[in-house]
Order: sequence, then C-alpha cells, then structure tokens
Amino acid sequence: MSASLFRQREFWLALAVLLLIALVSARFPGFANPGNLAQIFNDTSLLTMLALGQMVVILTRSIDLSVASNLCFTGMVVAMLNANYPAVPVPALIVVALGVGLVLGVVNGFFVWRLNIPSIVVTLGTLTIYRGATFVLSGGAWVNADRMSPDFIAFQRQLLLGVPVLSWVALLTILLFFLFLTRTPQGRSLYAIGVNPTAAVYTGIDVGRTKFMAFCISGLVSGLCGYLWISRYVIASVEVANGYELNVIAACVIGGVSIAGGIGSVLGTVLGALFLGVIANALPVINVSPFWQMAISGSAIILAVVLNARGERKTGRIILKKAEAL
Repeated sequence: MSASLFRQREFWLALAVLLLIALVSARFPGFANPGNLAQIFNDTSLLTMLALGQMVVILTRSIDLSVASNLCFTGMVVAMLNANYPAVPVPALIVVALGVGLVLGVVNGFFVWRLNIPSIVVTLGTLTIYRGATFVLSGGAWVNADRMSPDFIAFQRQLLLGVPVLSWVALLTILLFFLFLTRTPQGRSLYAIGVNPTAAVYTGIDVGRTKFMAFCISGLVSGLCGYLWISRYVIASVEVANGYELNVIAACVIGGVSIAGGIGSVLGTVLGALFLGVIANALPVINVSPFWQMAISGSAIILAVVLNARGERKTGRIILKKAEAL
C-alpha cells in the first residue's frame, strides 16, 4: 500500500465507516449482512444526492441553504398534482419535479450572479420563501398516502436486479457527477473558481455564470429528490425535510469538501453521507437515543473542519516552499 494512499482523506473516511460497521457488528452480527448494508445505502440515497448538489455549490465558495425547502416545495407540487390528476404518468411528474427544482435554483443563482448578493444571504431568504410558498400552495394541508396513486408510491420501490430503483438513481447520480467534475471543462472550472476566482477570470472563466450553473445543478437535484422523498415517505407537508439542509452540509464537510471552496471529491462526499447514514442506522440498533446522533454528527463536523483547515494550511506551506525554491 503506497504512502500516498495514507494521505488521502477518502481512505481514512472509508476506514472510519468500515470500523463503525465492525464495532456495531461485534454486538449485532446481522448489521454487516449485505442485505442490511444495501438497505443503509438505499436509506442514504437522498442525502447522498443532495450532498453532491451542495458540493458543486460549495466548490465555488458559495452555499445553498435552501435545498431542503426546494425539496419540500417541489414535493408538494408533484404530490398535489398526483392527488388531483392521478392519470398523469410518473415520468411526467419527475420531469415536473426537475423543472420546478431547476426554477428555484435559477432564482438563487440569479441573485448571486446578477445582483452579486452573498449566497448565504440569498439562500437564507429563499429557504423561508420556498417553505412559505409550500404553505400557501397547500393551504397548510397535508397530502397523505391515501390521496397518492399506487404508481406514484411504487416507482422508486421497484426492484431492478434485486436493487431498489432509488439506489440505482443514486448510483447514476454519483456517476454523472463524477464524470461532470472530472471530465468536463465546466466541472473543472468549479474547482478553479474555488481555488482562486481572480486567476480563474484570467483563464477565461466567467465566475458569475459558473456560480449560476452550480445553483441550477443544486436546484435540479433538489427537485428530483422532492419527488423521491414524498414517494418514499408518502406524506407531503410544510414540515417535510425541515432542517435537513444541515445534514446535507454535514455530509459535504465530513467528506472533505472545504467551505473555503476549491477542494472536494465525489467519493469523499458519498463517504460523508454514508458515514452519517451508518450512524443513523446504528444508534437505534445499539439502543442509543436519537439525540446522540445530533451530538455525534456535530462532533464529526467540527473534527472534519479542523482536519480540513490543517490540510489546507499544510498545502499552502508546501506551495510557498516550492515558490521560494524557484
């Protein structure tokens, strides 16, 4: 095993996930069964997809606090559409969800790009606006399972090669983000902006337009997750995914995505989401209060931020030494 592998954040995070699984399995052997691990991945699929969308935004030194509210509003739109027009096919509803989520992402991106308002201010505002719009749209009422069509509920639960469709959607999303960030100029430009926005301009990158694209991607993913969330938990209300944006950001930070921008990987983000997913599934098994999950997640975030900060300072010193040698 090469020394460079030990310096990879993803290696240590994968090791932490495996160690956590091993510790729980020592007391409850069934926890490490392939079927249970596959279920954990399926349970974490929505968090994984949302975290990947958030990662794209964070890479550009921005943040999207409205992802959960986007999910909530989009989910309510498709739930009400299905309740009132049950004949509308599921693929059409997914297209509607993608479209609504994209529009909400465009709103965020427009204010950040054209009006140059800090992303944390914009998305803190739209977080409340989208959640309020959900209440206005539904009149405060819920859409329950008895008003949803069987196809609406069953789509993401269907098995393909023995694996739920939801897991396949997550795997496809992971692959698309990997190819986008590593194989396209647009993906590489996200990293360039995060590393040095000024230098990125001199290389011909439109910083504002690229940030706009990042928010559109985040909105698109949130819209897709809006349908998947509602069809999975079979209830649409104003409280859906309330506060879930914190879990999304936590998955990114634990996965090694730097809040300062320019640093992060698809693998790290996926492992960060899986780390939280394993914790969420392990604590009830070992009879630990769910409130401890919040404490453990918070501690993991603080530790991850410290490690990220130290790693970035170390990289900076190496660069300076190389420059002095020249």
